Amino acid sequence: MFDLNQIQLALREFQLDGWLLYDFRGLNVLAHRVLDIRPDSVASRRFAYFIPAVGDPKKLVHRIELASLDHLPGEKVVYLKWQELESGLEDLCRSASKIAMEYSPRNGNPYVSRVDGGTIELVKSFGKEIVSSGDLIQYFEARWSPSQWQLHLQADVHTRMAFELAWEMIAKRTAGGGSVTESEVQSMIMDHFHANGMTTYHPPIVGVNENSGDPHYEPFPGKDRPIRENDFVLIDLWAKMDVADGVYSDLTKVGFVGDSVPESYEKVFRVVADARDAGIAIVKDSFENGKCLYGWQVDQATRDVIQAAGYGDYFVHRTGHNIGQETHGNGAHMDNLETQEDRTVMRQTCFSIEPGIYLPEFGIRSEVDVYVDENGKVWVTGGVQNSVHPILTAE
Repeated sequence: MFDLNQIQLALREFQLDGWLLYDFRGLNVLAHRVLDIRPDSVASRRFAYFIPAVGDPKKLVHRIELASLDHLPGEKVVYLKWQELESGLEDLCRSASKIAMEYSPRNGNPYVSRVDGGTIELVKSFGKEIVSSGDLIQYFEARWSPSQWQLHLQADVHTRMAFELAWEMIAKRTAGGGSVTESEVQSMIMDHFHANGMTTYHPPIVGVNENSGDPHYEPFPGKDRPIRENDFVLIDLWAKMDVADGVYSDLTKVGFVGDSVPESYEKVFRVVADARDAGIAIVKDSFENGKCLYGWQVDQATRDVIQAAGYGDYFVHRTGHNIGQETHGNGAHMDNLETQEDRTVMRQTCFSIEPGIYLPEFGIRSEVDVYVDENGKVWVTGGVQNSVHPILTAE
């Protein structure tokens, strides 16, 4: 819910003169969320909304969409011609010098860069300093409410159960020389989610042997692989409770179809697990000791472990991503590979830690979810896997 007082408090905390929220045809979905604009609203013309650190907001709307920002407080300025748009933007932020926008220098963080370069150039031409709104966005978009934390814990129960059901299905179907396909396991997991009131944007990954070495492998019926005894299996799944404000649980675990796990798998798993634990450790240490923590630092902590073990070339993605109502949310990611994530790791946000090593024969990833509550306590959900699961071992 839009809260002007909270936004202005945050602007003063971040030492900003104001926040210019601009959009054209829904390209800046982040602005829509901050401004509580309905997903089904029709906006075919450019609009802008300026929130000063102190004082009343102002809005700029097109003449044929006069009501587009009527749910928000502030004086309305109407434009028709492009010249009026440009002069209107200048007037909106005339009293400010340092302004936040959905922008990232050199597009270093594409998750935040939602305003086109030309508009950034235009605002800069007014003599304004433009800074990234990345931390503002996650402050208002990525922090969880207490009820969302409870919804995550509820989802966690069912996602963890999905692994138990998957291992059980594989064990039963591979007994006596039998098999089960990747897509059959995938379908069973989806049925489990639906039966427990969950939803997800995409079916889970179920990859056997070399398929597990593809971080974004997708099994398809008729084009996937059978799982048999002595095979290695990776399962990556994500889902949330199918209710308003539901947030995701996103987990990855690995297993071996046997009653004991060969050392070749355990050796690589231990490296991945050590890297995962190093990522968790830096988060806990930072919040226990009041240190500012950036997303790139978490990634580097895990990456250093894998590089030191000689597998650096086989860790081909970031360490983790923000988690929210989308499985890849709009808060800080744990990344110093694809981007240098310079947003801070904030309280009341959740993110994955999921380092991996992907070899030609198999790939290993271990993924948990980490939530930092409002008091700075760090919670790890999903169940920390300490070794490759021997699927045929009776429990």
